[in-house]
Amino acid sequence: MINKYFLFILAFFSLQVIHAQTSDLTVEKIMQDPSWMGTFPSNITWGPNSNFIYFDYNPDNNPSDSLYRVSIQNPKQIEKVSWQEENKLPPNSGDFNKARNMKVYTRHGELYLYNLEKQEKIKLLELNGSISNPQFLNDETRLSFILGDNAFVFDLESGGIKKLTNINSGTKEEKKEKELSAQEQWLQDENFELLEEVRKRHDNKEAQKSYRDLTAGPKPFSFYTGGKQLRNLKVSPTGNYVTFQLISSTDAKDTGVPDYTDLSGYTVNLPARTKVGAGQSTMEAMIYNLETDTVYQVKTGNLPGIKDLPDYVMDYPDKVWPEEVRDVYSYGPWFSHDGKKAVMVIRSQDNKDRWIARLDLETGELKSLDRQRDEAWIAGPGIGYSWSGGDIGWLHDNETIYFQSEESGYSHLYLLNVNSGKKKQLTHGEFEVFDPILSNDGKTFYLTTSKVHSGERHFYKMPVRGGKMQQLTSLTGNNEVNLSPDEKYMAIRYSYSNKPWELYVKETSAGAQPKQVTSGQSPEFKSYNWRDPQLVKFKAEDGAMVPARLYKPTQEANNGAAVIFVHGAGYLQNVHKWWSSYFREYMFHNLLTDLGYTVLDIDYRGSAGYGRDWRTGIYRHMGGKDLSDQVDGVKYLIAEHGVDPEKVGIYGGSYGGFITLMAMFTEAETFESGAALRSVTDWAHYNHGYTSNILNEPVNDPIAYRRSSPIYFAEGLEGNLLIAHGMIDINVHFQDVVRLAQRLIELEKDNWEMAVYPVEDHGFTQPSSWTDEYKRILKLFNETLID
Repeated sequence: MINKYFLFILAFFSLQVIHAQTSDLTVEKIMQDPSWMGTFPSNITWGPNSNFIYFDYNPDNNPSDSLYRVSIQNPKQIEKVSWQEENKLPPNSGDFNKARNMKVYTRHGELYLYNLEKQEKIKLLELNGSISNPQFLNDETRLSFILGDNAFVFDLESGGIKKLTNINSGTKEEKKEKELSAQEQWLQDENFELLEEVRKRHDNKEAQKSYRDLTAGPKPFSFYTGGKQLRNLKVSPTGNYVTFQLISSTDAKDTGVPDYTDLSGYTVNLPARTKVGAGQSTMEAMIYNLETDTVYQVKTGNLPGIKDLPDYVMDYPDKVWPEEVRDVYSYGPWFSHDGKKAVMVIRSQDNKDRWIARLDLETGELKSLDRQRDEAWIAGPGIGYSWSGGDIGWLHDNETIYFQSEESGYSHLYLLNVNSGKKKQLTHGEFEVFDPILSNDGKTFYLTTSKVHSGERHFYKMPVRGGKMQQLTSLTGNNEVNLSPDEKYMAIRYSYSNKPWELYVKETSAGAQPKQVTSGQSPEFKSYNWRDPQLVKFKAEDGAMVPARLYKPTQEANNGAAVIFVHGAGYLQNVHKWWSSYFREYMFHNLLTDLGYTVLDIDYRGSAGYGRDWRTGIYRHMGGKDLSDQVDGVKYLIAEHGVDPEKVGIYGGSYGGFITLMAMFTEAETFESGAALRSVTDWAHYNHGYTSNILNEPVNDPIAYRRSSPIYFAEGLEGNLLIAHGMIDINVHFQDVVRLAQRLIELEKDNWEMAVYPVEDHGFTQPSSWTDEYKRILKLFNETLID
């Protein structure tokens, strides 16, 4: 006879197993169209008079968002904006006059002036072509603008238009009369000799030409681009100079991505990028001197260190490295408010140097004011990548600039006097600065920082010459602030770890309380108790403390298994206290935790948010510290959270897919299973802008590529691998996994499978594809990690 107590114990444990394998969530639910979660505000802007906040919203669940607004006086009343009213609003782009009561802007290629006091717009110009980049000149009686490849000025008093530049595409070619053949010349001579009227007309035409040549003035100056691409035409505030860039494209081979599902029924090649190491476009910065009617090039060849070789050349002692002036990209200029001074940002094409230099507009000479050198690569908040000048501007004294630099190890705000060269660091500490802006009166900086916590963002004000930062936001999480034009109010787009974005409004003071404007979560979304993941740190093998998000199951549900999630992009932060851009993965982690898994989401080396050394920790070895951080995360889970070392899986997309492959190929003793999504398998086949920063170029630094590419380590696969990839991915090409599949076949590996998605690019769009992919991931983990 079976003991009743035994039956009770058996029933108890049966219930626990059932509980551990059930959840209110399903893959189908969390991977459906995101509209099921509710509607959340985006693209937040202010009206020009600071009385209304405008934002995109969709409370009626229409096919797309529409423009809504809320007034400062009544922030609880949200109203939809009619298209007629929307058309009357000036866009955010444009230029204010000094009094900030007039704004010039373009819409649909037409030039408008908006009177903020009267709330009226006036159409100034409608030309045959699209007008762009309007700005007030210093006297504020004239506006400059760009039309086609030339700069113009519009006189507000007379309504007259003056063309400033005469820039033409192509090359200057002297017209030559076509040489006649012997037959044609004989006929012409015969006609000239026989017919007197023909001789008279010829002689008269020659006489008129001689008179025009004698009385004509000098021909107007023309500049020809020589087939180069013209970019960034900019008129100086004084109206005396026009600057621009000339881009010379290369004939580097583009890759094609076949689309097998094209509507035509034929296979169509989608245009895509080149591969890393392909020839790059070159850039020349030019000055058009309107007073002397000449064009000359900005001279970058004498910048300090312009011929410096990178440190990695020491790994190739047998190679001859020529001393030569490096190619550069030039940005700006940024003109002082009086228009008399200008600075430029110059970046070396290998992205290991950034110079901020004063530009002599009369000669094109540069004087270096600040050089930031990084043997890895220049980047960071406010500093940008190789095609960005970063955050830079002038104080109102017309002799001091502000900019950001990682000189201290973290991206901070600096001042620099262009006359004396004296530099001052305004912000200090192990945190980063984002999006500094100067107040209307020029006395205050407004800026966002991570000072409170690496996983929080708050908005501050600070005296322009430095001093105590006053925190203006208080909500824990991310506060994306859009300051009203009069600077009296802040529109705050706010979110927390388990709460999607909502709109708040607050007076621009530390003591004022924020008022919530939107509340967009759907009842279905609110019905589940979304987890607030715990932010933890664990020690890496080199002693660094690695930040992570931890999802812990209940003791009753815990199945002893763990899943490591690897975020994409490399340089991205996902360990924070706001609503993640990886919201599908966040919800999937809630599902996994319901089912008894412990989930760890790591901001590994290379991630954003932790300063220069963390950012560049992957230099010349992707799959090095970024992978060992995942392994150390597993050790932490085993030691501190009771995870079974035989039950660990890993997954991620893009860069996360790459790390998953490296984990499965080189850390087989740590990871039983992995799902690699849209993965880079060979960095020599990825794009130039991203890859060359981290690994240099394959022809110059093959060591870095060999040790960083999963395809070279495929023989190490022992566990269970799922590969998933969109077939029309124009970022990480489907070719990547095709080559890897062939490698796995040749190695006779049979514990892997591939799921392909014929209509998907790098970022999936179809809920059916998301659902299929994550059902496969869940199946992989359930079948291989749970007994």
